[in-house]
Amino acid sequence: MNTKTIDQASTADLRSSWVALQRAAQRARELAAQTGTELVVSRNGVIERIKPQPDTASHRAQETPAQYKDAP
Repeated sequence: MNTKTIDQASTADLRSSWVALQRAAQRARELAAQTGTELVVSRNGVIERIKPQPDTASHRAQETPAQYKDAP
């Protein structure tokens, strides 16, 4: 088993994947709050349904564009 953290991965795509997952999770929370949809998550093997709390600052339907780097 690999014990390295994701920020120590050998490829840039893998190192950047954590930031992409966090951005996707934030967008999912925003969309769920806008539509009144519960989020379904697994915590320690237990499935939970979470009703997101409306937050006026997070009701943006637009996100900032991702910064892409040219491949070597």
